[in-house]
Formats: sequence, C-alpha cells, structure tokens
Amino acid sequence: MTNLKPIFETSNDIKKPELDSAKISQKSKEALEFCKGQNMNTDFCILIDMSLHSGLKRFFIYDFKQDKIVNKYLVGHGCGNNSWSSDDSKENPKFSNIDNSHLSSLGKYKLGARGYSNWGVNVKYLMHGLEETNSNALKRIIVFHSWEKMSDDEVYPKGSPEGWGCPTVSNNAFKEIDPLLKSSEKPILIWIYN
Repeated sequence: MTNLKPIFETSNDIKKPELDSAKISQKSKEALEFCKGQNMNTDFCILIDMSLHSGLKRFFIYDFKQDKIVNKYLVGHGCGNNSWSSDDSKENPKFSNIDNSHLSSLGKYKLGARGYSNWGVNVKYLMHGLEETNSNALKRIIVFHSWEKMSDDEVYPKGSPEGWGCPTVSNNAFKEIDPLLKSSEKPILIWIYN
C-alpha cells in the first residue's frame, strides 16, 4: 500500500519571508545601466528592498563585477504616525516624499557628502533624491546614518526600530560600509524600492 500524504499540512511555525532572487537580479541590472548612464560607481551599489520584513536583512551591497550580493544588513525605515523607534510597520511600511511625514521615500538616490551626525557613530552621508518620489530628501534631511538601536543580527519576527525616514543601519554595519563609500571616486547609487 502506498503512503498517502495529507493534502494540507498544519504547522505552528511562521514561514520566514525570503529574498526574491529574480527581483534582486532584475534590480541590479537596471541599477548598473543607470550608474553607467549617470557616470556613477559601476563597481557596486546599495539596494534596499522594503518589501521584505524589517526584521530581516534587506540592505544589500551589490557587487556589479561579481554580479551578486556581497553583504547584507538590517535597515530601518520611517515610522510615519506610529511611535518613534517602534516596529509597528515592520511588515507593511508606508512611503512619502512629504516633509514631516516621518516616512521613507522610495527611489534612486545619489550618496552625497560625508559629514557629522548626532546619531550612531557620528557619521552621515547626504542623500540626493533623483526621482519624483524622493526629490525632497535633502530638504527633509533624509540621510544615511547608523543608529545604536539597530541590531547587527536579524530580529524577525520582531522588526527593526523605525525612525523619521532615514535608512539606518547598526553601528557595526556602518563601520563596515563607510570605508567602501569613502574610497569611491564616483558617486554611489542607493536604490530604495518596494
């Protein structure tokens, strides 16, 4: 007699969301073409997939030469009307380009000048929004910086703490990323998408 498997299997385990490799592959190809056209760094870029749960590593250093992700980190997004530093929108963040919305903005950015930050390791990079969806980034003081509240390790099913719209990484993550950014002779693309 053959062993019949039940049609429906029940499980109390929550299935952890996974990175869509086809999506990252497509985004990396588009990113490389964009960087070539804008005379930006064509060695690597930063891709942030906001469709992933905020407790998972969704900040990617994408190496164009090797055609793969070489590093992954947690990254925070904006809290909007939720409490600052909560994880209320960990699964479904909202986005806006409006000042004081406290939300992150989707789109392509050119990383700009490195300067002093009151947060984390006291370093930030300006972010120049290159699309209609993020054109107010400078005015809104949306910058790339670290935050001591961010974890080095995935915290799923919890989410990362939410700030006022800046992409934030842990202090240790920033210390790894900063030398890459400092050594680049050309502007670096950071692309936040959903």
